[in-house]
Amino acid sequence: MVFKSKIKWVALFVLTLSLVSLVAHLSMTKVSSMNLVQYSAKDALSHDFPNIGSQGGRNKRLWGAVRSLESLQPYANPRNSYPVPNENNNGFIYAKIFGGYEKIRSSICDLVTISRLLNATLVIPEIQESTRSKGINSKFKSFSYLYDEEQFIASLKNDVNIVKSLPEYLKAARRRDEFPTFKPKNSASPNFYVKEIWPSLRKFKVVGLIITDGGCLQSILPPSMSEFQRLRCRVAFHALQFRPEIQILGRQIVERLRASGQPFLAYHPGLVRDTLAYHGCAELFQDVHTELIQYRRDQMIKQGIINDKLSVDSHLHKENGSCPLMPEEVGLLLRAMGYPSKTIIYLAGSQIFGGQRLLIPLRAMFANLVDRTSLCSKTELSDLVGPETPLPPDMFQLPRPKSEEQLKEEWNRAGLRPRPLPPPPDRPIYQHEKEGWYGWITENDKEPDPSPMDLRMQAHRLLWDALDYIISVEADAFFPGFNNDGSRWPDFSGLVIGQRLYERASSRTYRPDRKTIAALFNITCDDMYHPKHNWTLSAKEHLNRSLSADGLIRQSLLSKPTSFLSHPLPECSCRTSSVEITKPIKGKDGRILYGGEQECPKWMQSAGAEGVRNDDTESAEDDNDVVEQLEPNDADDGADVISSLTSLIDHDEEWDPND
Repeated sequence: MVFKSKIKWVALFVLTLSLVSLVAHLSMTKVSSMNLVQYSAKDALSHDFPNIGSQGGRNKRLWGAVRSLESLQPYANPRNSYPVPNENNNGFIYAKIFGGYEKIRSSICDLVTISRLLNATLVIPEIQESTRSKGINSKFKSFSYLYDEEQFIASLKNDVNIVKSLPEYLKAARRRDEFPTFKPKNSASPNFYVKEIWPSLRKFKVVGLIITDGGCLQSILPPSMSEFQRLRCRVAFHALQFRPEIQILGRQIVERLRASGQPFLAYHPGLVRDTLAYHGCAELFQDVHTELIQYRRDQMIKQGIINDKLSVDSHLHKENGSCPLMPEEVGLLLRAMGYPSKTIIYLAGSQIFGGQRLLIPLRAMFANLVDRTSLCSKTELSDLVGPETPLPPDMFQLPRPKSEEQLKEEWNRAGLRPRPLPPPPDRPIYQHEKEGWYGWITENDKEPDPSPMDLRMQAHRLLWDALDYIISVEADAFFPGFNNDGSRWPDFSGLVIGQRLYERASSRTYRPDRKTIAALFNITCDDMYHPKHNWTLSAKEHLNRSLSADGLIRQSLLSKPTSFLSHPLPECSCRTSSVEITKPIKGKDGRILYGGEQECPKWMQSAGAEGVRNDDTESAEDDNDVVEQLEPNDADDGADVISSLTSLIDHDEEWDPND
């Protein structure tokens, strides 16, 4: 009995100690949780660079300006006689623009140029990525969701008449589809507009354009239309200003990146599903991502976008430079250049196909890899979006289970294509797997239509791309993972490279040749993560050449034929008189690839060539090859105007691929 009572007392004592220990641990957890803070990139940067505000860490070899390009200055003002548009013009042009940020920006520039060419009034275009999304912030309507309408209209008042909407007497007729609508290609020539669209514009006083290919006018125009090229520059680099909320947050992010006193590099991977599918880069990924790319490629083949087979050798395409550089390859190139592991790298791009998994090797090499989500609070990003109508709850229902015979039949019918791995045995398929990519790839042959949330996310991506664009243009260095891709579509990196070239030609903008880079990686596969010294020198030499005239010549050859904004030289720049004017380098077709810019005017030299004065009406020397506007003449004079303008456009026969 005595022994049993002792056991009871010991058990009671142990239970009491356990209770006291539990209470102590709970109290400690409560106290410690009050001191927990969410990870902040700003705090991490201040920890790595404690000397805030100092500029001592700037290495000129890595961050200095490219001295051979310092003489290039932005100058997009008219050089010839340039009449102000007349309100009594040929009619109205309204347009719907489909596509993401890159296509929208390029299409708007082409629309303004076409309006000037046809002497028409441009109605503020509709951005379908925002109008298709239901319930977004009602304060912003289509164009104003991304850009500042008032700034756009005021900045181009001397170039084109722009109105916010059609007059009331024309709106009802438009709703009844009484006006002709055209769907021009991004390679459409001025002849197409003069011969096909201008007669309809004069007859109906309104024409509509549907733009889906990222533009509606061919990139390279003849020298006689150089003023239209400069108009494109004024639209892209001066008139298209983001709405104030986007500009303010973009400047705040740049200030936070520079708060440590260190320069930063912006990197855009360019890993977009459509681009990967177009170039046949599916095998660079694994499992479900390969299947997604192949499905999109099959769609493009059926739509006539691609004239090629479905299954291609992705690794051979990568060796030819058709596929993007993977993040780990970019990290190795930056380390070869000498960028230390603490370098601040801003990751641009609203979507990265493959997700954060692809960035793990790059984060291992550069710890200070940040993006907008780590530099902004959720409140700041939600304020940029503004109040939105709540979406209805998702009425998701699991599909009916299929028999084993049906599953075998579908698997055999699918053919030789990569399939995602099934779940482990004895584990149920969770709802999120059915809702996402895995669900429709394994269960259906057709990709489901975008849900309301998908459409809203597409509209939000316009805002995120706008923020990334501001930061990429302002970065001390920029590295593209994919540009000059030859897909006929404008790309984000190409637009950034073009604006950096226009604003500060001497800024460090890398333009790597992916074919050369692929050859470099192939010769060092055995010791990639510990490369030999000669490999490092070869990579560094190639990247340094891409910063200077060699990179600009290659950019002009590959990128300018599809997007003028990616290489606005020599039309939109001039050279200071302090250096010798560079002799022009011409291609096989006689087009100037580099050099040949005019000397900057005296007022720019005295002001230090700090920027372009858009309000300056001073003209340079006259040129007899000026293309005048189409005046609203009578019907009898229409044929004469068309013939005269056509003869002037046809002055250069080799520039029109459609003739």
